[in-house]
Amino acid sequence: MIDKLRAMAIFSRVVELGTFRAAAGDLGMAPSRVSEIVSALERDLGVTLLYRTTRQLSLTHEGRVLHTRTQDMLAAAEDGLDAISNAGAAPQGELRVTAPAFVTQTGLMADFARFAATYPGIRMLFDFSDTPRDLIRDGFDVGIRAGWLQDSDFMTRNIGYADRLLVAGAEYVAAMGQPAHPSELENWDWIRFSIRPDQTTLTNGDGQSVTVTGKSHLAVNTADALYEFAARGLGVTTIPENLARRGFERGDLVHVLPGWSLRSLGFHAVWPDQSRRETLTVLFVRFLAGQTG
Repeated sequence: MIDKLRAMAIFSRVVELGTFRAAAGDLGMAPSRVSEIVSALERDLGVTLLYRTTRQLSLTHEGRVLHTRTQDMLAAAEDGLDAISNAGAAPQGELRVTAPAFVTQTGLMADFARFAATYPGIRMLFDFSDTPRDLIRDGFDVGIRAGWLQDSDFMTRNIGYADRLLVAGAEYVAAMGQPAHPSELENWDWIRFSIRPDQTTLTNGDGQSVTVTGKSHLAVNTADALYEFAARGLGVTTIPENLARRGFERGDLVHVLPGWSLRSLGFHAVWPDQSRRETLTVLFVRFLAGQTG
């Protein structure tokens, strides 16, 4: 029974990471050995758990059922380990975190680093992607979301904010002329962040707000790409303040309409009500909330 439970755990890791090779690297095993263990589990159960092709793995119906049950089993085991570790000197375990790629250009990275240094017994696995991840399906314990959440089926907590600035390449601004009012930006080329609205609202010190759409034939999915295209004179865009300041220092970018501001992005931690690693998740979220306000 112990060997079968171990095989189930290895099978579940293969499903989470998508390939035998990735699971093998994570587990410190040879890919061939991981494949052998999963094949032996299939023979013992008398069913096929995974469809194998040269490019990817996919679950059979029986594989999905076993994976779900195995996740429940592992969650119960990890809860027990978390409870024991909390009673000891320091928390231990693994925490899987997903966050937008542009977070790497914000102060949250310092908070992540401080958490990792404060709790060396916790193995941190970070996924930085501007493609939203499904926490349940993709196996993440907590996600960082940017923007302003509406209704959510998850537990949520605000952990801070990120300021944004309106920028363009120096040559583009020189050619267009520094605008005096946001309405002038309707004739500018805009580099859009593909998962954000096409409208941009700016507010001045008197509280006056103006929403600009402008024209756009270029959309990207990372803040780094926004920076690079703006620096190359393709138009105006909004990027995190930390990234913008770097562009100002290098002379790549110019601050457009510095007397007008953009609404800050809120950062929120979201996690399932019944997290697989509830104790570690709550510890992480509370740490971030304390660090960032």
